[in-house]
Amino acid sequence: MKKSFYSHGKLLLTAEYLVLDGVEALAVPTKKGQWLFIEENETEEITWKSFDEDGNCWFDTMLIIENGIPLLVQDDQEEDSITDTLLNILTTAKELNPNFLSSGHGYSIEARLEFDRQWGLGSSSTLINNIAQWAKVDAFELLEKSFGGSGYDIACAQHDTPILYTRTEGKPIIKEIDFDPPFKEELFFVYLNQKQDSKESIKRYQSLPLKDFDNAEKVISEITSKIVDCTAVDAFERLIDEHEETISKIIKTETVKSKLFPDYPRSIKSLGGWGGDFALVTGTSSEMNYFKEKGYTTIISYLEMVL
Repeated sequence: MKKSFYSHGKLLLTAEYLVLDGVEALAVPTKKGQWLFIEENETEEITWKSFDEDGNCWFDTMLIIENGIPLLVQDDQEEDSITDTLLNILTTAKELNPNFLSSGHGYSIEARLEFDRQWGLGSSSTLINNIAQWAKVDAFELLEKSFGGSGYDIACAQHDTPILYTRTEGKPIIKEIDFDPPFKEELFFVYLNQKQDSKESIKRYQSLPLKDFDNAEKVISEITSKIVDCTAVDAFERLIDEHEETISKIIKTETVKSKLFPDYPRSIKSLGGWGGDFALVTGTSSEMNYFKEKGYTTIISYLEMVL
């Protein structure tokens, strides 16, 4: 029997870092995501293949299932970090649902990304959400116990509309919203030519002193509310500029605009962990030539990117 599961990619538009501490954040699912195709067989093995957006297999491994527990085929097989991560997710899913992988069957599995895995649109979160669907477990709990993070990316994986996301001690609070800026034709996502490590970003943030956080949380919450209702691009630019300056102060990191694009005339906002992945940029199609001339050639319009 063949099964398939799908999850949307994600972008965090506001409250990066602070979302970890329960500040309400604006996030959007992307048009591109990840598929997981699973076919049962009569072996007691899992053959796993992961494919990139061009259909190239970039990762494959074989696991055996012993008493419902996924294990490496051989004790002396070299365990790389990707296999280790996959095993961790599958084992955690098994802990959450003891019936998972206990059918006595093996599985041929294909994970197929629709976006470049370097882009930071959620190659891990879409995988975790797909495995959670397969294992019939709570995806937020699976994330928390395996990978860590705020969970907004899991929420995006599960929703077809922009959301306001609040992390809480129990279940997160997720509100579907009608965020459809009338100036969206002047919004673009520019890839900064390097992938950001989410785990490292979280670790660094959590090591920072707590001074000034309360005020920053209040400011960012207000900015998020105003952005949701914003109807003019110049007001939107003022809000994201203020957002950048506020986060810059608490994480002691200069803004992406001052560091890389100081002479760009419009606004630029980091998304997610600062230092990589995509930045949100305001401007016209012709103004995007500024970035192309600097070697930033992956530029995707809001209309193309956001679901």
